[in-house]
Amino acid sequence: MLVFTADHIAKTFNRRKIFAEISFSLEKSDSLAITGRNGSGKSTLLKILANVLSPTKGEIEMKIDGKIVKPVDFFTHLGLVSPYLQLYDEFTGWENLDIFMKVRGINASDECLGELLKRVNLWERKNDYVRTYSSGMKQRLKYAFALIHKPPILLLDEPTSNLDAEGISTVYQIMEEQKKAGILIVATNDSEDIKKCEQAIDLNLQSNGGSKK
Repeated sequence: MLVFTADHIAKTFNRRKIFAEISFSLEKSDSLAITGRNGSGKSTLLKILANVLSPTKGEIEMKIDGKIVKPVDFFTHLGLVSPYLQLYDEFTGWENLDIFMKVRGINASDECLGELLKRVNLWERKNDYVRTYSSGMKQRLKYAFALIHKPPILLLDEPTSNLDAEGISTVYQIMEEQKKAGILIVATNDSEDIKKCEQAIDLNLQSNGGSKK
């Protein structure tokens, strides 16, 4: 049993309220879109959910099979794709994945890495330096990072940005599979992205819970 809960989350920067009273509870097969105008705090909220940032108020709780997961261990159960994640331009795509695995303490076979790179259409470019990748290719490589440990919770920040039609199709397939296997949370203003989620929170409205669509 997987449960991911936000309880009255608020964030303030330099005394300026970004958002407040954000609450929701998600279980396996649930999906949530976080929407709002630029500057409303979509990426900030996603970082809080990933335990990259601390909320000014409120709590995030993750439970797996009835056991509470400590926030410091969230990363072992989360996959995150975001524009602010950095890649190593001086290494190849394959080397980037290898470095990521070592940093995260993940064990995955070469076969697993190969399947991931094929999944995101980068197999033919696996030995090319990332500095030669287009912005869309870098975005797809980040999906390989996020999926390598088969996370029960997948967080996506602007999931289809910089992607062509083929890349968007791949991402939507990943999103659909995630909804079956675990929890999907997406920060986006793209109407097609939002349609993929069963619940939505509009930060402009200071929502205190996801509304069923």
